[in-house]
Amino acid sequence: MIQTAKYPIGLQSFAKVREGGYKYVDKTKFIWQLDQTGKYYFLSRPRRFGKSLFISTLEAYFTGRRDLFEGLEISEYEKEWIEYPVLHLDLNTGRFDSGGSLDEALRIFINTYAHRYAVKVDHKVETAYQFGQLIREIATVTGQNVVILVDEYDKPLLNAIGDERRYADYQQTLKAFYGNLKSCDQYIRFAMLTGVARFGKVSIFSDLNNLNDISLNSAYGDICGIAEDELEANFGNSIAALAAFRGESVEETSRLLKANYDGYHFADPHYAKGVYNPFSILSCFYENRFSDYWFETGTASILLKPAIARGLDITELGNIEVSEVELRGVNTPADNPISLLYQTGYLTIKAYDDLTRTYTLGFPNNEVRRGFDSVTFQIMGQADANEFSVRRFLQDLRKGDPQGFMQRLQALFANMPHEQARYTEATYNNVLYVLFSLLGFMTGSETHSSHGVSDLYVKTDKNIFLFEFKTDGTAQDALDQIENRHYDWPFRADGRAVVKIGVKFSKTDRNITDWKIA
Repeated sequence: MIQTAKYPIGLQSFAKVREGGYKYVDKTKFIWQLDQTGKYYFLSRPRRFGKSLFISTLEAYFTGRRDLFEGLEISEYEKEWIEYPVLHLDLNTGRFDSGGSLDEALRIFINTYAHRYAVKVDHKVETAYQFGQLIREIATVTGQNVVILVDEYDKPLLNAIGDERRYADYQQTLKAFYGNLKSCDQYIRFAMLTGVARFGKVSIFSDLNNLNDISLNSAYGDICGIAEDELEANFGNSIAALAAFRGESVEETSRLLKANYDGYHFADPHYAKGVYNPFSILSCFYENRFSDYWFETGTASILLKPAIARGLDITELGNIEVSEVELRGVNTPADNPISLLYQTGYLTIKAYDDLTRTYTLGFPNNEVRRGFDSVTFQIMGQADANEFSVRRFLQDLRKGDPQGFMQRLQALFANMPHEQARYTEATYNNVLYVLFSLLGFMTGSETHSSHGVSDLYVKTDKNIFLFEFKTDGTAQDALDQIENRHYDWPFRADGRAVVKIGVKFSKTDRNITDWKIA
């Protein structure tokens, strides 16, 4: 099959998308809405969700590129198409792996626009002061107030996670630099910052009380990403082509697309549209196959390591409640790992309780869940890919060999580095939980019955494996608890054989020391 549709995978230039005839989901109504209702904005969205393309679209709009918007919704409203000077700072491409790299990137940005508009800045002062001079001088020379667009404002901070000194240095630099959005207000026509995380200690959100954070605003829930109606209107032929290539119905292909790439909500689901991950679904259309495209573009390791070190309970992430205050702000990854996991796209909003002002978070789709579990398993187990392959665990359970499974699991824990594992009951539960999720089984943790709460269960095609763990007591004690509290009762009508496994692990030995199977 010859691919004829042009998908803007990796393209961040609105002009290239429009002039090149690529597929474009019209988001221009949001530009008109933003311009008519305010002046300063902040938007948080995960990577690969179209933030850069939206910033580029704003740049085209404010530079008066009317030709690029023909046939789009905003052309029905905008009649003047005034050209403004636009300062576009893109921090997405920088590595920011050394102390002076951020300051260097800001100086290059300032010099580029100073040259473009033929204005002078004092290079002897700090970059924050130079930026203020640049804004004032350009507004004076052009006779038009300046539009400021910052793409991935927080990239330096994300890259500095784990390096406290560089992280603190970047905080101070960005605080002073972005402070110009308030001090230069009379010279600014419009400003928007986008990023992944809302870092509170940078203080731009407390100092800049004129900055409107629309990240949780239901009116902008689908400002990035592809909503269901947009998918149907723009990619109906693509879905049909994928279905034909796979030899299945359009309905089945649509179901798989939804299960793997849909499910993101960035506001109360009652009022905000859900969206598909644009990078993943366009990649799927282009390659005619299902894969974990978004997760393959980066890793959650840098976010998960500090969270796991603080005892993050992985089993709760599928249904965890947080307050709006917690969800909006991140001081450091260690302070609020759940908020950072939401803002970076590993968790999404499942529900909102207006009475308590709390959000329920969970994994958005299968792609994210699989990738998350894979990275988590690697971090917690530090396992060699060949020796501790998930496929080997799978073979044990499919054969109905819990003894072999437990021996392999014991070897896995023995391989865990001393400094990584806390060797508590929760540690073992986390490792098992993500392992079983990777195996593709229906996995549950702390399953309630009328007599108590079991630790974890796993369903295969022939068996249900029911686990109970003990740090105090014996493996027999754990097995007796399963029996005495009838943890198997919820599965009586299932039809599959229930295998009960009592497990003893030792804080001293830092491993499983015994197990009993019944």
